[in-house]
Amino acid sequence: DWEIESMKLYLGTLTILCAGALAAQTAASVSADTKGLYDGVKNNVVKAAEKMPEENYGFKPVETVRSFGQLVGHVADANYMFCSAVKGEKAPVSGIEKGKSAKADLVQALKDSVAYCDAVYTGMTDAAGSQTVNFFRRDRTKISMLNFNTSHTNEHYGNIVTYMRLKGLVPPSSAPR
Repeated sequence: DWEIESMKLYLGTLTILCAGALAAQTAASVSADTKGLYDGVKNNVVKAAEKMPEENYGFKPVETVRSFGQLVGHVADANYMFCSAVKGEKAPVSGIEKGKSAKADLVQALKDSVAYCDAVYTGMTDAAGSQTVNFFRRDRTKISMLNFNTSHTNEHYGNIVTYMRLKGLVPPSSAPR
């Protein structure tokens, strides 16, 4: 009987350990969810910037909107603006939208801005995310700032998708996997 009781105890302990490990794997956090959403849109924007041919970087559907290249530069500028605010420092780079026009320069600037933000998103915790920073004369949590950046990038990815479709290209988010 002690063998049966030992086996029951062993199986019970194993079940508890497995359940704990599973819970740890699936436990969500605000900061991890925030990073996950950012990862999806940043990857789409970078892939779109790489996919659009150089000759279409000056393309504007109408004169009153940004060109494709300006959109890429604008997203890069915004990445620095939002993520530097979360870090509590001055943006290390600005003026990309107005200062660069060549595809290679804009793609590299975008990738550099993404790398800068990646460090901020990766290092964010739920506790740190609840701390506030002043942005445009208003106190905001760091997590809300990162969500603002993701939302802003997503907004402009929508523009990028439209530009790509107008040029007969399939955007990354619609491409076959």
